[in-house]
Amino acid sequence: MKKIIVSFLTIGLATVALTGARAQEIRIENVINILGQARPIPVALDGFTGEGAEVLKFDLYVQGFSFVTPDAAQYLIHGSDAGSVAGTVTDKFAKRVMLSRSYNGASLRRQAHTFADEIVETIQNKKGVGLTKIAFKAQPSGYGPGEIYIADFDGHGPQRITTDNAIVAKPAWAPGRLALFYTSYVRSNPDIYYHSLSTGQRRVIAGYSGLNTSAAASPDGAKIAMVLSKSGSDNIWVCGADGSGLKRLTTGVQDSSPCWSPDGQWICFATEIGGRRRLAKVAASGGAVQTLNTAGVSNPTEPDWSPDGKWIAFTRQSRDFDICVMSADGKVPPVVLVRGENPSWAPNSRTLVFNHDIGHRDVLSVLDVFTKQYKDCARATGSDSQPAWAK
Repeated sequence: MKKIIVSFLTIGLATVALTGARAQEIRIENVINILGQARPIPVALDGFTGEGAEVLKFDLYVQGFSFVTPDAAQYLIHGSDAGSVAGTVTDKFAKRVMLSRSYNGASLRRQAHTFADEIVETIQNKKGVGLTKIAFKAQPSGYGPGEIYIADFDGHGPQRITTDNAIVAKPAWAPGRLALFYTSYVRSNPDIYYHSLSTGQRRVIAGYSGLNTSAAASPDGAKIAMVLSKSGSDNIWVCGADGSGLKRLTTGVQDSSPCWSPDGQWICFATEIGGRRRLAKVAASGGAVQTLNTAGVSNPTEPDWSPDGKWIAFTRQSRDFDICVMSADGKVPPVVLVRGENPSWAPNSRTLVFNHDIGHRDVLSVLDVFTKQYKDCARATGSDSQPAWAK
């Protein structure tokens, strides 16, 4: 197995100057009232060209910012990416410099991601996602055999993880580790593998007769939920991270797509009840299955629980596939956001990565849930799908 080394370069701060109020004191016009109706934060970008401007525009746009003229902006972002990235952020109304940074070391692209993250943290008081990673399935021909890849969240810097030349599916990150779970047919049966990205070593976690897929690690990494058909139907099972202590949680007709609540107490999944697809949850320790209210949205599937515990994203299957979000407590009903499927939350609990069809090939996209702004990612190969965001 080819050894995969994931390099996380550090960046030196050549100058640091922060004046004026701290982030929590900054007046922000972007107030979220109800899901999907937030106004983006207007900023003006000046002085950046080429790759630096491209990165800043992508990162900020998918985290709730819009680019306007200086007259219409609330914040002015000025700088340069000639050789390295340097920039300032000014609150136009307060007439103060909020952030001043220059960077050295690492690539220009990584410097720009870091500056974007600092802008997000300064203005929104939340961590940015510029330096995060995603995993996904890539199929050169658009169907059939493929491989598992990882990349920067915007699709740049793709690295092939597998060399199976087989059907692969459902990559998922092991929390806090450079490791993935995924399904591969390399042994002719759909088996679940654990794969260390730092050593290239992998092992079978579930290789039972029939279907073994959709592995999802608990937030603490101690357990794995998955879909197995070893008892005759597709159901949700849990086991230890090493595959031991296997326990069946559901007995439905066709259960799929398990995901964990961030406290590790619940597993949300899709199931079939009375001939209709529903979302449901079951305690991770076992117990009665509880259905979730997705009134107004037909055929929900592929749920993913946000890291802050507030939201559940999922796919609606109708004539087309749509990305939907609802509150985990049921108080905010499902909202249809954009066309697409396989949503996965970013660590910031406001951005999703998903895939959608363009010309019969799947493309990854990144979506800001509250403004509905999204951008397509760089494509690794012919068709990229089933993304999973590292948290």
